[in-house]
Amino acid sequence: MIPIALPLLADDEADAARAAVLSGWVSQGPQVAAFEHEFAEAVGAPHACAVSNCTTALHIALLALDIAPGDEVITASHSFIATANCIRYCGATPVFADIEPDTYNIDPERVAEAITPRTRAIIAVHQMGMPCNMAALVALAKRHGLVVIEDAACAAGSEIRIDGAWERIGRPRGTIACFSFHPRKVITTGEGGMLTTADAELDRKFRLLRQHGMSVPDTVRHGSPQVIFEDYVVVGFNYRMTDMQAAIGRKQIERLPVLVSRRRALASRYVELLGNVEGLRLPAEPDWARSNWQSFCVRLPERADQKAVMQRLLDQGIATRRGIMCSHREAPYATEAGGHRLVESERAQDHAILLPIYAQMTEGEQEQVAAALRAELGY
Repeated sequence: MIPIALPLLADDEADAARAAVLSGWVSQGPQVAAFEHEFAEAVGAPHACAVSNCTTALHIALLALDIAPGDEVITASHSFIATANCIRYCGATPVFADIEPDTYNIDPERVAEAITPRTRAIIAVHQMGMPCNMAALVALAKRHGLVVIEDAACAAGSEIRIDGAWERIGRPRGTIACFSFHPRKVITTGEGGMLTTADAELDRKFRLLRQHGMSVPDTVRHGSPQVIFEDYVVVGFNYRMTDMQAAIGRKQIERLPVLVSRRRALASRYVELLGNVEGLRLPAEPDWARSNWQSFCVRLPERADQKAVMQRLLDQGIATRRGIMCSHREAPYATEAGGHRLVESERAQDHAILLPIYAQMTEGEQEQVAAALRAELGY
């Protein structure tokens, strides 16, 4: 079987997790603090706060910005449902804007059309690792007094060119960026997430919210020569990362440049192998973006039956996934399209498939995938 994805975990990660276990401190502790520092340094962010996953990161990002009932947050329906769910967790209303057909990212022009007096924020999803047009989105937000949250779940290691200089996603260009370390992402801690920001006060709020609203972290209490009684100053959550996860994450951060380089090479090879298949639409990388290619998504010809193609590939031992879901097609959000047509989002879900891509993929495996797809499409 050629899997859709495969995390690169080896002895270094196993040894790091073992050392954390044997240290006696297994919950949020010194490894988490070190991982936060190293991640912030890797992406160029002043502050980074580790949490249990990207869903919890998005949730406390919205809470820290005081998003509440009566507010609207514009985002892409064409995203994993967690993006919309986090808005609903806060009692706010998700308003969906359509995507660009080539990058699969939210279209700034459609975002502009969706702004109302109730709009408070934009969640820009760097879908499948491809950076959004942050220059346009941030400028639009500034004109309307809105905040921008980057759903960078897939984008660790991706880069964007701003003002003529390249920088990693996560600096951030919006107010907050949120990352995932799920096993299908470029780097993984099993589960896990991270928030980055340039705002020290927001970072302080994240740390309160992730640990029950506790005024004094247990790391401080345990290390103090004086007895400290903590207070619980806000309603918080148990959104902590464990030290075992963070220890693995620190090793994964070391691998990030190599992992991204390998994925970019694989993406280029897919373009060579599939570029002349009539009707097959390959993903587009703008000249101001460098994707980490967390996923490689192709649009099938209109005549092709998406599910049938995927099944025939699976019968040959090749795993694929359909195009990214559309939240507005699921029961909880069936009335949330906000009157805006989501034609490109629906086309992407119905006609695109994700091909296998992972750092350990061999040339032979990639050629097998491409040959099977070409054969299914008559090439």
